[in-house]
Amino acid sequence: MIVSRPAKTVHSPITNWPKNEQPREKLRIHGAAALSDAELLAIFLRVGVRGKSAVGLAKDLLHHFGSLPRLLGCSREELTRIHGMGLSKWSQIQAAYELVKRSLEEGLAQDSIFSSPSHVREFLQAKIGRLPHEVFLCLYLDSRLHLIECQELFRGSITHTAVYPREILKEALSRNASALIVAHNHPSGNPLPSESDQDLTRTLQNALQLVDIALLDHCIVSGSGFFSFSDSGLMNISI
Repeated sequence: MIVSRPAKTVHSPITNWPKNEQPREKLRIHGAAALSDAELLAIFLRVGVRGKSAVGLAKDLLHHFGSLPRLLGCSREELTRIHGMGLSKWSQIQAAYELVKRSLEEGLAQDSIFSSPSHVREFLQAKIGRLPHEVFLCLYLDSRLHLIECQELFRGSITHTAVYPREILKEALSRNASALIVAHNHPSGNPLPSESDQDLTRTLQNALQLVDIALLDHCIVSGSGFFSFSDSGLMNISI
């Protein structure tokens, strides 16, 4: 006689699941890539809430925020309004997210930015893509095009940030930078450049050329989009 195994539900504790379906065991056996977003998140959450496993709680969180990046970028107030999510769980998620951002930044310092063009995009989207206000970053590069430092130079409102080319020039010279990538975010979600973005890019490029510093790119980042002046052919780059 064949007896079907009851399907696990959100009410079934993970410890009652078959070993090879428990997130930690699944990771140990098959590697992290084999786990779903909810299963990976459940490992950080560690426990669920009454009547719901950590995986069930993770699925609810992903559904509530709509995507993993939106969840990772949420504020403490947004997360702690959800049943079962306190300061401790928010701190765990933020710590994991910060490790990701630091790992990406360290990768830029170890390798030339041209060795993995997507690396810059991933770093910038993780760093500023989900912020509710505009920020302007400078990535200072050495002669090998390795990252010297990423600096948030200006911060603004939801729609506007005042940027001063003279300050950018001063900071680049103080770090003995050979090249520069600048970036800012559009909280509105539309990464396409405005006329003022284009004017700023031309002004910066001309100013930096006077001191033999190349402006390699101006990137605009949003939660779900990315625009590169260089990739779009709007910059003439020479190193």
